[in-house]
Amino acid sequence: MNEVRVGIVGLGNVGSGTLAILAGNREAIEQKLGFPLRVTAVCSRAVHTKTLPEAFAGVLRTTDWREVVRHPEVDVVAELVGGTSVARQIIEAAIAHGKSVVTANKELIALEGAELWDRAIGAGINLAMEASVAGGIPIHAVLREGISGDQVMSLWGILNGTSNYILTEMEQRGAPFDSVLREAQGLGYAEADPSADVDGYDARSKLAILAALAFGERIRPADIYVEGIRRISPMDFQYARKLGHRIRLLCAAHRRDDGFLLSVRPTLVPVGSMLASVMGAYNAVMVKGRYGADTLYYGRGAGPHPTGVAVVSDLMRVAREIRSGSPERVSPFAHERLAQHQPLPVTIQKRAFYLRFRVQDRPGIIAALAGILAEKRVSLDAVLQEPCDTKDDLPFVITVEPTREEALREAVDRMAGLDFMVEPPLALPMEPQL
Repeated sequence: MNEVRVGIVGLGNVGSGTLAILAGNREAIEQKLGFPLRVTAVCSRAVHTKTLPEAFAGVLRTTDWREVVRHPEVDVVAELVGGTSVARQIIEAAIAHGKSVVTANKELIALEGAELWDRAIGAGINLAMEASVAGGIPIHAVLREGISGDQVMSLWGILNGTSNYILTEMEQRGAPFDSVLREAQGLGYAEADPSADVDGYDARSKLAILAALAFGERIRPADIYVEGIRRISPMDFQYARKLGHRIRLLCAAHRRDDGFLLSVRPTLVPVGSMLASVMGAYNAVMVKGRYGADTLYYGRGAGPHPTGVAVVSDLMRVAREIRSGSPERVSPFAHERLAQHQPLPVTIQKRAFYLRFRVQDRPGIIAALAGILAEKRVSLDAVLQEPCDTKDDLPFVITVEPTREEALREAVDRMAGLDFMVEPPLALPMEPQL
């Protein structure tokens, strides 16, 4: 049997999980493939201090990724280092040496995935990237092949497990954001610098990839509107509960006749919706097709083993292609070529909104706020106020009927300048379609 030989670059959580699966599931993998998948080289900056599974006792260990890329007994390079600088060099060098590539790198794929795929095609090798979004959920395969006969109209996702863990803990325990963030860091869910997760940038990269798969558009992360979860407080979950909603960091992509609307931001989702039930560090993606209607995909969004399964599955798919010599490939972006994307501003859409205020209490506040909304032709839906003894920092909520977001933002900007405001109003969309 002709084996396919693998070089692993990066032995962090994902790399270590990948090696563990390749070792522990070796026989089953060989049975499925019909030939062995053998690791011949591993690389990391601390590779000589790493304890590898016994199955890999004799592999080449190196701190120089170039040795892996150039190694004559490496057919596939698994790039598992992350980031956009060294990772790009690794992938480009692998392509130049005629090696197929498997990557879990969401940031690089979101920025340059289409260009790297074009290079891979030109070199006659493959580029696989299932692990770049949603860890253990095979959402790439679903969009690329599983429902490729449908036309995706909308896509919603909870794509950042760290943020979802924080929001779930805040909701269930009434704990403040800063406290839960520290706990998440202690548990290893959040990095020392949590900005990528809690400010929405990690989820934005993932949405850029999924939107490219779903719509066949070359999506730039910078074109996606993004807000993070730092301003969410326990009181927001109390009011959301009264309104029959939960708060999630929601990735949303919608097809329109004139383009696509893309956003990542905290959103009120109805309690009865499937995405509202996604708790903790789990991820989920809901897809609405023109012909196939709604489908939901749920699982662990990160972690050594769930993400390692995605990497190993990609290694197996690429290995089959290498052995079969198939000249035809399904693009990792599900389309032969991606069209150039012209982003639409999210401000053109109509949504109901949740507005949370913190004010120094005095007569006439509701009248002043209602007057500004009326000037912008925004209609009130409800006013909610929980009992509070602190009159110099009084919270309450106004919900408004579906309105053009541009008008709502203009109203909120006006409100932020009022002298009784303790902080600018918090405006969250209320998603009606889930």
